[in-house]
Amino acid sequence: MDPLLIGTLSFAALFVLLILTVPIGFAMGLCGLAGMSMIIGLGPSLSLFGTTVYETTVTYDLSIVPLFVLMGAVAARSGLSQELYGAFNAWFGAFRGGLALATVGACGAFAAICGSSVATAATMSKVALPEMKRYNYAESLATGSVAAGGIIGILIPPSVVLVLYGVLTETSIGDLFIA
Repeated sequence: MDPLLIGTLSFAALFVLLILTVPIGFAMGLCGLAGMSMIIGLGPSLSLFGTTVYETTVTYDLSIVPLFVLMGAVAARSGLSQELYGAFNAWFGAFRGGLALATVGACGAFAAICGSSVATAATMSKVALPEMKRYNYAESLATGSVAAGGIIGILIPPSVVLVLYGVLTETSIGDLFIA
């Protein structure tokens, strides 16, 4: 069977499994295993599957990702996000649109701590949106400032994306941080 056809069928099977609410990791693993077994045979594909799973879990390269998630959770639970927001509000609150400026600044500072844009946007939306609604900011400006500030996370080192880029391109992560 043509490998392109096998890939297309595996991709379609992945969507079917996802519609059936199979967890994403299991669905991807099952489709990948089935596709590889059609191409190279069952024995070699099972060996490759076991080796790939083992090599992925024992490398230290990706250990930074759960640590960033842990740091973001600790920072959010400890009230650091509220303190950052209060500090930036004290600095920029006197200016016109100061609450929006404070939101973007606090998002940048929180992103430098947790390293994730999605976690930054989720955490700061819980902190900033109620405050901006209280001061009658337009909903579009409030959500826009959280969204704009949230994506800063991938630009400020250390970020998860920067680490993943370094791992994938085999570039020194320390050199990437310096750059």
